[in-house]
Amino acid sequence: MTGWRDLVELTRAPAALSVPGDVVAGAAAAGTLGPRTAAMAAASVCLYWAGMAANDFADRHVDAVERPHRPIPSGRVSPTAAAGVAAGLTAAGVAVAALAGGRRQLPVVLGLAGAIWAYDLGAKNTAAGPAVMAGCRGLDVLLGTGGHWRTRPGAVLPAALTVAAHTWTVTVLSRREVHGAEPSLPLRTLAVTAAIATAAGRSSRMLVPAALAAWYAVRFGAAQARAAAEPSGSRIRDAVTAGITSLPVLQGALTARTGTPAVGAATAVLAPMAARLARLVSAT
Repeated sequence: MTGWRDLVELTRAPAALSVPGDVVAGAAAAGTLGPRTAAMAAASVCLYWAGMAANDFADRHVDAVERPHRPIPSGRVSPTAAAGVAAGLTAAGVAVAALAGGRRQLPVVLGLAGAIWAYDLGAKNTAAGPAVMAGCRGLDVLLGTGGHWRTRPGAVLPAALTVAAHTWTVTVLSRREVHGAEPSLPLRTLAVTAAIATAAGRSSRMLVPAALAAWYAVRFGAAQARAAAEPSGSRIRDAVTAGITSLPVLQGALTARTGTPAVGAATAVLAPMAARLARLVSAT
């Protein structure tokens, strides 16, 4: 019988702390921060967990060789149960987003759900995989606008693209977390991280975005630098975990840039919590 701890591991539940900040950053950029933002965050978390369960369902044969300790190959969760969890959480996420945002939200949430399943079931192991995953996170930022992203595209789209660029670096690294990589890979992603931090921290009015961007650069950048010095599978995996758990700091910087530094700081403090929980339940 599947237990709740098995489901926590299947969905990488604690790693969902990296998700609400997408929605908050999108809402802040669109000027729509409010009660509905919490509902959109809940929808986003459901879709994230759905994606993790669908990922393990799709990778069950590979995991039987490379990660036999995972819930499905270890026999703790059946493939049918994993697929059911993924489908149920997808339906819940779409329903919550539609109820909170109405019809105007449907194109974004359906596009996000479709992109998640497309990545897990087809794109993940192709050259398009990192771009598709980056697109998922970009759409997650748009989800936070409640369908109003077109009203302020000049503010919303840069935030979405920044989060997407970060996700691209994490996804590229994650492909080599089992067998390791050549040193040039983490060096390339480190260069992208530096550019992201520079863009996120640029503000002529406030110090908070710059401080959070620097924190993000140090947290994620240090792990990539260590991986470049020793590009083993474990070091690459550590860098991937750092990328996931550092995302709230980047989201906080993007949120603070909109004139809401307190909300940005509150988002960023999820990062240390996510890092602690990642020691108990793997984020990758």
